[in-house]
Amino acid sequence: MALRWLQKEKENLHYYVFVGVLLLVGTVFGMMLVRSLSFAQQQDLADRLGFFLQTYQQADASASTVSFAERAGFYAKWLVLIWAFGLSIIGLPLVLALVFLKGVLLGFAVGLLVQSLAWDGLLLFLAAVAPQNVLVVPAIAIAGVSSLRYAFIIVREKVRNRKPRWRTPLAAHTAISGLMMMMLVCAALFEAYVTPLLLENIVPMLAVSPDSAPQG
Repeated sequence: MALRWLQKEKENLHYYVFVGVLLLVGTVFGMMLVRSLSFAQQQDLADRLGFFLQTYQQADASASTVSFAERAGFYAKWLVLIWAFGLSIIGLPLVLALVFLKGVLLGFAVGLLVQSLAWDGLLLFLAAVAPQNVLVVPAIAIAGVSSLRYAFIIVREKVRNRKPRWRTPLAAHTAISGLMMMMLVCAALFEAYVTPLLLENIVPMLAVSPDSAPQG
């Protein structure tokens, strides 16, 4: 059922294009948001970043387990909100807002790292932030498209004065959300158990300190 739902979605590329553009705009906005901060705010964020990276290196196995639970719970809440908002027409703007916000957070992370650490920040992003987002971003995007499609089907049936056949679309929409949750759990596992190992090897080479100052 979920596979047929995805196949039908491939016939509606405008949904994917719209969501993709929304993510891209959000990412650009997030990067510009860092540039709009005052020097004092940038310095404070750079200090927090340096302290966070030093603390992250000292994380043990129990900390990784807690981190996994926190990240998986965060992603689950995000996905449930997208799924639930998609069930109602009035909730669609909130679906779009969540997709846009994901782009903003990603762009802000890129902007902050590059602004604080220059090329080292880009390397840090590619090693410690980008890998899990290879799963997170598509999962959020596909969940958003599924919500848009479900709402569109219900609206179309009502406009045609038909009794909405919501059970099959709802089951497919829910199945897609479940599959996306599996992707997000994998991302949380990577973020909790693999990212600390990457940081442990990369951060010493970057000479990151709590006193790191923003560049430019």
